Amino acid sequence: MPSPIQNIGILAHVDAGKTTITENFLHLSGLTRSRGRVDDGNTTTDYMSIERERGISVRSAGVSIPWKDGIINLIDTPGHVDFSAEVERVLRVLDGAIVVISAVEGVQSHTISLVEILKDMEIPFIFFVNKIDRRGADVEAVCEAIDTDLGVVPLPINLPKKEGSNEVEILDYWNPDILSEFIGFHSKNKEKIIERDDNLMERYLNEETISNEELWNSAKINFKKNKFTPLLTGIAKNEIGMFELLNAVQDFLPKAKQTPSSPLSALVFKIEHDKVLGRLAHVRVFDGEIRSKGVIFHQRTNKEIKLGIVRKIRLNRPEDISEISAGDIGVISGSPELQTGDIIGQVNNIPPSKVLHDSVMTVQVKPLESKDYHPLSLALQILDSEDPSLNLSWYKTEQEFHLKVVGPMQIEILENQIKERFKIEAIFEEPTIIYKERPLKKAEGYIRYWMPKPCWAILTFLIEPGEIGSGIQYQSIVSQNDVHIKYQNEVRRTIKKSLKQGIKGWEVTDIKITLIAGEDHHIHSRPGDFILATPMGIMKGLTESGTEFLEPVLSFTIKASEEHLGKIASDLTQMRARFSTPVFENNNFSINGHVPASTSLDYSIKLNSITSGKGRIYLKFNG
Repeated sequence: MPSPIQNIGILAHVDAGKTTITENFLHLSGLTRSRGRVDDGNTTTDYMSIERERGISVRSAGVSIPWKDGIINLIDTPGHVDFSAEVERVLRVLDGAIVVISAVEGVQSHTISLVEILKDMEIPFIFFVNKIDRRGADVEAVCEAIDTDLGVVPLPINLPKKEGSNEVEILDYWNPDILSEFIGFHSKNKEKIIERDDNLMERYLNEETISNEELWNSAKINFKKNKFTPLLTGIAKNEIGMFELLNAVQDFLPKAKQTPSSPLSALVFKIEHDKVLGRLAHVRVFDGEIRSKGVIFHQRTNKEIKLGIVRKIRLNRPEDISEISAGDIGVISGSPELQTGDIIGQVNNIPPSKVLHDSVMTVQVKPLESKDYHPLSLALQILDSEDPSLNLSWYKTEQEFHLKVVGPMQIEILENQIKERFKIEAIFEEPTIIYKERPLKKAEGYIRYWMPKPCWAILTFLIEPGEIGSGIQYQSIVSQNDVHIKYQNEVRRTIKKSLKQGIKGWEVTDIKITLIAGEDHHIHSRPGDFILATPMGIMKGLTESGTEFLEPVLSFTIKASEEHLGKIASDLTQMRARFSTPVFENNNFSINGHVPASTSLDYSIKLNSITSGKGRIYLKFNG
């Protein structure tokens, strides 16, 4: 029997201690002689120079850790919201996750986003409350926030004694000899367990004694049913609670299904470029196996391709292996056809992609010196292949490059990568909000592309405004006798590309397009004629209908002390926000609503100033 495999991600708001936990796991498993430190810039998974200088993770990084009788493929992910796309790609390959929360800062805005997407994708997770030695640490308050803000019921596996001091230690919460340390907290948890167990509830109502062991056995059953989420505590920097956390990963998070005899099904979740090995495609195999230099079916191109050498990453050092088996993660080199998000083999069991944070800004990049124009083009193409969310656009006539970005930190890192990796000085202009266009009214777009012969494509499109949020809708009511099906298929494939830039220069959305008339020629028509004619016909229709601007809107929740309500409400009004009546509780308030991205992207900084760091805002792309 092969060793059990778990593919586990570490997720958290920035600076919660994810990378330090990874270093502890490597050390405990015997893979490293000493623990790397983020402050010293010598960690294993933060291998880029900018990561070590800034003490933050920019790219996801995986390590394979042997523990007891199994293998844990651990993926350390970025915590800064600007690098959410990197987290999105990792989520699709996980069996489970560790969500790290600071015992002082508690549940933060990005924590909410992470837990929401984990629940949406049905990925089991456990909580680790870190930094319990810091002044202000309050694990019980964190548990309450997890319950109210995240909609998750945490149940502790261990808890700290003398938290918030250098004398802190962690105790086994389920040891009956130490329950007196947490009697009030335990009473609440006991009620939660009994409420979710009909047998225990009946005994409780009959006033029977329920032992601690019976409560624990019930809790373990409900962990598997996701009625409770395990919570552990510790201090990663001091290696406290790390052994218990590693055991909890094996005890509470699921193992990968290992079905090597099934048809191949795998996902490329990351592309990187190594100085020695070249282009590397990181893959998770869900079923079957990938053999070195084997032949596989490539879903995106709908054809078979030959793979290069397959490897396993161990402490950032790739080792050649003969195959990547079901349930495991590895890398493929020497296969330039593979791109991030590609499916290899069958689509079976591969989770769909989910968006954590949308890019709502675009930024223009240009070389400091004109001689670097072409090298910059190549560098940006490489960066775009590694992070497809950048959505590189090249406007040939204007000689401009544009990238989609989430925030200023991402821009800073991109500028550094272009300089350090590619030795190019690049200038990033001020980012601008991404707007979109929508048709104002019904109109027709007619195109007759038949000169100079041989060419022939005659099309008439009906353009209509769609419902807000409906995206692009297309249909054809044209007979195959008028336009052959192979030409109609080219029209359908070209629609999305035709709407990349509308009459005002922005992408067109919320549009209904109907092909209502057309004509081909049995001698002169070619598929390329319809590929060229489609955008011309649609652009004529958009010119006739006119377009309106759509701006990105964010949903928000703000929580703060009620003394700041007047100032915050005034700010929201100035930002053109629409918001509900505030809800008050214990001298605090919470308020929900919607606000344009253009007026609110930096409001978290202002709110922090207004509330002396005690207020919180949670922003999420709404449409």
